[in-house]
Amino acid sequence: MASDPLTQDFQIISSLRYDPALRDLSTKNAAASGSHPSSPPYYLLPYHQARLRNAARCFGWEKALMFLQQDPTELSRFLDNFVSDKTRPWRLRIVIDRTGACSVEVNPTTSIDPSNLLVPDQAHTQSNLWNVYIDRERLTPSAFTTHKTTARDLYNAARIRAGIMSPLDQAEVLLVNPGGHIMEGSITTPYFRRRRSTIEDGGLESDPDSDWVTPPLSSGGNAGTTRQYALDEGFCTEQIVNAADLIDGEECWLSNGVRGFIRGRIVLNSPSGHRS
Repeated sequence: MASDPLTQDFQIISSLRYDPALRDLSTKNAAASGSHPSSPPYYLLPYHQARLRNAARCFGWEKALMFLQQDPTELSRFLDNFVSDKTRPWRLRIVIDRTGACSVEVNPTTSIDPSNLLVPDQAHTQSNLWNVYIDRERLTPSAFTTHKTTARDLYNAARIRAGIMSPLDQAEVLLVNPGGHIMEGSITTPYFRRRRSTIEDGGLESDPDSDWVTPPLSSGGNAGTTRQYALDEGFCTEQIVNAADLIDGEECWLSNGVRGFIRGRIVLNSPSGHRS
């Protein structure tokens, strides 16, 4: 059982989107391709439930695991109790402690194009483009990076180092393990063009004609819900990504359970002037 004596008073968490637009999106997309984010209007709810179950198993929280074994339909009904206005989108933060007690924090969230909740295709474009920085410090992987918990100080510190001061900033910072491999973003899963060797210098560069890759969990990052969805849909495969191989200005994608998929651009110099 994984544990950390410095962080015993923590909870496991998962944040997801409630959006009535998911009902129409799922119906239209299922008719076209048979694939859609399941359990509308809760975005990828079975993925969130599975993620929380895995975390409860890791920490040996049997009572929490019992709560999370309920049918997804029952969990959806439970969440309905916290959504006061079912005509608008919300951000839900599910918080579960070792006793199995579950609380749900609900906050308004902005409306987005529902297609942003689907894995991107070649025709997928967005006007928003997030700056994506690389943390200049190294983070040691642990159960608290593999699983999402309320122990978030390391992530918050990385955001501050990158000059990201508000959750509304359209910016992200990538966490790097001691081996120099990208782990994940502070609030997102990143996706990069598949890396290929260059004949000239023996290095690696992104291949604009190739598929997308995301760091494997062995690099130490979080087992995110949209990450698993992207893998299940065949949008990406797993590949170790060296921070040193990322190129200034190269395109990437980001995703999380509230915002869906977001276009990003690698920026090798943080706003504070420190090269990552």
